[in-house]
Amino acid sequence: MVRYLNSLEEYHCALKDAGEKLVVIDFTAVWCGPCQRIAPDFEKLSTENPDIVLFKVDVDNASDVAQLCGVRSMPTFVFYKSGKEVERFSGADISKLKSTISRLC
Repeated sequence: MVRYLNSLEEYHCALKDAGEKLVVIDFTAVWCGPCQRIAPDFEKLSTENPDIVLFKVDVDNASDVAQLCGVRSMPTFVFYKSGKEVERFSGADISKLKSTISRLC
């Protein structure tokens, strides 16, 4: 299940609680067409990959998190390990998302 992070506190706690697991955050917006198209595939990844932790951040509801992470376009996928960013890319490319997860796991 993919959970929304709605504040800086939730963001910091989520990264800390994930420990060594790969964390993927999807920065999205309800008005973003490409975000809505990739959303079902992103949700599916949570059941296909139990060893990773997936979150979403709605950039309008948690603009402070988006600003802290330097997100300028949606969707942007940011990958973390041990609380540190290890990769990111923008665009609704499910193949790239899956290959990046495979490479980082």
